Amino acid sequence: MNISQVAKRAGLPAKTIRYYEDIGLVRPARGDNGYRSFSDQDVHKLTFLSRARALGFSIEDCRRLLALWEDTDRASSDVRSLAQEHLSRIEAKIADLAAMRETLSTLVQACQGNDRPDCPILRKLGNTP
Repeated sequence: MNISQVAKRAGLPAKTIRYYEDIGLVRPARGDNGYRSFSDQDVHKLTFLSRARALGFSIEDCRRLLALWEDTDRASSDVRSLAQEHLSRIEAKIADLAAMRETLSTLVQACQGNDRPDCPILRKLGNTP
């Protein structure tokens, strides 16, 4: 299968597939003419990577997940641990975003939004810690 066929089946741009090849996540065979020749297994790996990236896993996490996926003797606790670490990072980001939203919401409500120069938003941003 060529890269355009694989891109369509895996739902990834060819540029992403080339990047994944460059960093060693996939290793398609090369024909005598130098063209990539992807197997069904490559499509499965790329689909797996696409799904993992859609869940926000980093490239290094994807590398680890792919290694675990390919290891039939893996312990599911290793997979769970990796996913739990990622979930904890997501939850921390959500908490940070909620705090940002609360602060900004308070500032927006405090701003009169009129023609006067006084603005609590700029005053808060201008305060030194």
